[in-house]
Amino acid sequence: MELKRYFIQLAYNGKNYHGWQIQPNAISVQEELNKALTVLLKNDINVVGAGRTDTGVHASFFVAHFETDATFDPKQLTYKLNRFIRGQVSVEQIFEVDSEMHARFSALSRSYKYFISKKNNPFSSELAYHHRVPLDVEKMNEAGKILFDYIDFTSFSRLHTDVKTNNCRIDKVQWTEDGDFLVFEIKADRFLRNMVRAIVGTLIQVGEGKCTIEDFRKIIEDKNRGRAGASAPGNALFLTDIEYPEEVNNQLNRSAGSFFKYL
Repeated sequence: MELKRYFIQLAYNGKNYHGWQIQPNAISVQEELNKALTVLLKNDINVVGAGRTDTGVHASFFVAHFETDATFDPKQLTYKLNRFIRGQVSVEQIFEVDSEMHARFSALSRSYKYFISKKNNPFSSELAYHHRVPLDVEKMNEAGKILFDYIDFTSFSRLHTDVKTNNCRIDKVQWTEDGDFLVFEIKADRFLRNMVRAIVGTLIQVGEGKCTIEDFRKIIEDKNRGRAGASAPGNALFLTDIEYPEEVNNQLNRSAGSFFKYL
């Protein structure tokens, strides 16, 4: 029988996972999905994700694809997957796509949000970073705009990765205040390993007055990870959107995570 390709839209809480990608001696979201789909479809299934997320990082919106020659009803399989996995992973939908459509390489952009709590809130402590020092949001936004002037973000990349280039096109950077929270939003065509957390950590230094606007520009130009700030904790970072060509975009449900106040 002919192999067919399917997109699977899901969300996950990264607290108990060592990221999306399969790793030796560690639990990952990809491994969980592979096991569940293999059992339910009675095929060896390998899901391919839209990208990697680090240990502890969450996704309120994530896309992966898999191929199979098994016959199934997508709605029933979605239901069975949610009963099989339970808890930290939620499958929103499964739908067939063209064989050339790829969860990672067909993606046009990705969006992340990072949450900082200005108060010690026991109900948000697992999903937001409690930063005790007041931050100058205006300066952080001013520094953030500098990112639009560059494409090489080596200074914010994890060292010794296997990517061919550290170039990215950033389309949106913004800090907003919402009650007791600061929310950082960033959108780009691609992201490097650890990039968002490194940018957030460095912008926090700007907000604390430890790093000037011009220092921030110099950090980018130096292309040296050692010059940038420490990575912000992963528990407050969410992958929140992935854009695809129109034929796929029209099938994705972007209201699926609307029960989150901020996502």
